[in-house]
Amino acid sequence: MTANGFTDLKRPAIIVNPAKPVEVDVKALAAKHCSENGWGEPIWLETTKEDPGVGQAKEALRQGADVVIAAGGDGTVRCVAEVLAGGDVPMGLLPFGTGNLLARNLGMDVTDFDGAMAGALAGTERKIDVVRARRNDPDKEQLFLVMAGVGYDATIMADTNEDLKDKVGWLAYVDAGIRNLPGKPVKATIVIDGKDVVHRGIRSVMVGNCGKVQGGLEIFPDAKMDDGLLDVAVLAPQGKLGWFSVIAGMIGKGRGKDTSVEYYQGKSVEITLEHNDDYQLDGDHEGEGKHVAMTIEPGALTIRL
Repeated sequence: MTANGFTDLKRPAIIVNPAKPVEVDVKALAAKHCSENGWGEPIWLETTKEDPGVGQAKEALRQGADVVIAAGGDGTVRCVAEVLAGGDVPMGLLPFGTGNLLARNLGMDVTDFDGAMAGALAGTERKIDVVRARRNDPDKEQLFLVMAGVGYDATIMADTNEDLKDKVGWLAYVDAGIRNLPGKPVKATIVIDGKDVVHRGIRSVMVGNCGKVQGGLEIFPDAKMDDGLLDVAVLAPQGKLGWFSVIAGMIGKGRGKDTSVEYYQGKSVEITLEHNDDYQLDGDHEGEGKHVAMTIEPGALTIRL
């Protein structure tokens, strides 16, 4: 053992989003659990607006971290996972966001910070799928873990009032959803595993790796994050009562004859729109676009819980 006493102990890296208000002293929490579990001093890295986690995750690996803990919301988690996917270093979660969708889909208690930190250091590991999403305008490849979408659902993310989100949490998305219910469909072509499945006007295309979204709503009833499949939901309400048909279709899991909601599964999906529309990844609005290709990478990310 060297002078600092930590060299031959395993070290966690904690990548924290300082913009997220939390009611816990993260440094004290980390120190306590590292001491109790025989870990060395944590590597402490903070995200910035310019770099929300990718650079910090690369630095954590450069410094030899044995686990990288994402302490923030789904955006922080997504950026850290983008670096860790395909490698051997596991990711831990300390959920500090509004949605914490990956944590919820993994069955975590998002209010139990002690349990989350203990799990990240000494819990069990499981492998989950990740999804690579590539756009050509702008030319950009990103990773997501929970859900991506174009159209109405992404417009909700773009138009959610941040102050309201801080006060009432996921209910702020409901407010944005109601305000944006009126709108025009966009003509879309959707290709799954090389086969044309949709060529018509739609309001939204959602592609999921997990089932649950904000408020515990289950968008993709058959989704599993380790089944090697993407789940696709196409929303195309028609007429004044169209959204009621969408809701009925979701409750019925798309098994009726109504085409207001249609579900598909596959290993790859390509979405082409007639014109630009909003685009989101794991709840973060990523601007607008009219083309994206998504491919699943089975078991690419190791999570320790």
